[in-house]
Amino acid sequence: MEEQLKQWISEICAGNEDSFQRLYDATSADVYRTVRYLLINQQDVEDVVSEVYMALWKSIDQFDQERTFRFWLHGLILRKTQDWRRKSWRRLRIIERRKAFPQEDSYYDQDEILRKESANELFQLLNSLSVKHREVVVMRFFHDYSLEEISNLLHIPVGTVKSRLHTALKKLKREIEGEQILEVGGNHGF
Repeated sequence: MEEQLKQWISEICAGNEDSFQRLYDATSADVYRTVRYLLINQQDVEDVVSEVYMALWKSIDQFDQERTFRFWLHGLILRKTQDWRRKSWRRLRIIERRKAFPQEDSYYDQDEILRKESANELFQLLNSLSVKHREVVVMRFFHDYSLEEISNLLHIPVGTVKSRLHTALKKLKREIEGEQILEVGGNHGF
């Protein structure tokens, strides 16, 4: 598959837009899944995926054929989700400022903007982690990257990757055990 992707990349660099469509079709499921795992607000997934593919289109000629495309693409996904979170934080701060200075007509529904959508238990568990911890868990267990590869993707030392992964797994274990205790101790009429 990697050779086919590299062939399409060469064709895209030569101006063939059909090859970009083939590249999109081959990678979009993985990109959507990764972005969904990295973002808390699932309403933002479409926007971030669009930004990933726009950035891919603009920078495809910078792809190093010596590296794997998948690795390069996941680095792009991480950068775009980080950029999105920064932009979201700025938007949130603007909303908070507007709340501090009441206006007659409010065009923002804070509950709607801040509402989290959790598709299933996995998203809820991942969302309980900090961004830094979620990134290492997704890259390690959903994309099977080695600790060294994650270190390269995130531009942090391998020891930091190990520490974040250990902390994340410990927190996930506590969350899972907490849910099981609630289920066992729940009121079932006994």
